[in-house]
Amino acid sequence: QAYLVESGGGLVQPGGSLRLSCVAPRMITSTFSGSSMGWYRQAPGKERELVVNIDNSGTVRFSDSAKGRFTVSKDNSKKKLHLQMNNLEPEDTAVYYCKIRPYGSSQEYWGQGTQVTVSS
Repeated sequence: QAYLVESGGGLVQPGGSLRLSCVAPRMITSTFSGSSMGWYRQAPGKERELVVNIDNSGTVRFSDSAKGRFTVSKDNSKKKLHLQMNNLEPEDTAVYYCKIRPYGSSQEYWGQGTQVTVSS
């Protein structure tokens, strides 16, 4: 079973919304609660870039492109991280990846990615 599993990607028109979810099925709840997590994206021909990061104290940091349009929420009881994306633009088209650094560990784990395509 994968360490992280993303879902929620798809095709949406410009101005539309999508909600991505990332679940950590193998992690115990207490470790998940103290973990730092983030969403990243990689567009064709470009490097992977940060979308949003939540550190282990709960501090949230958005990229400039995501500020004001995206929100993030962490549900510790369900071991899930959600990314609500509103007012999507064609430039948001990318594969979106979830990343976690478990509490107490220096190891980082990535999900398999979910494709988001914004097009009319």
